[in-house]
Amino acid sequence: MGLIDRALNIADLVRKPATISAHCDLPCGVYDPAQAKIEAQSVKACQEKYAGSDDADFKVRAVMIKEERAEMVKHHLWVLWTDYFKPEHLAAHPNLHDLFWTATKTAGEAKKTNDPAVGQKLIDQIDAISEVFWDTKK
Repeated sequence: MGLIDRALNIADLVRKPATISAHCDLPCGVYDPAQAKIEAQSVKACQEKYAGSDDADFKVRAVMIKEERAEMVKHHLWVLWTDYFKPEHLAAHPNLHDLFWTATKTAGEAKKTNDPAVGQKLIDQIDAISEVFWDTKK
């Protein structure tokens, strides 16, 4: 194939628009609030282990891991909020903004405290988001 023939083939590819359709950003199953919940459960477990230990070094490690996991909760929630949920979901569930705002604020609060009640509160808030999520998947 000569240079002119290759140029014509490339021009054909560029000029011919491809029609692609999908009902979500990626194949279904990519998004799931379970990722945030697993991290929130780790936050609570670290808070409980912190409370149950007298070892200062262990407590430092528990706090470090808890803070990392709380940040991961926020990440997973933000991805779910910004990439999965659409305007029609908000129309059907007008409390979505508040659910996400409250849960991400609680994840931030969990970074500042070793109180397992805050960890449980975060898990409960993610469960509320999960209910809406699974309702939208019907």
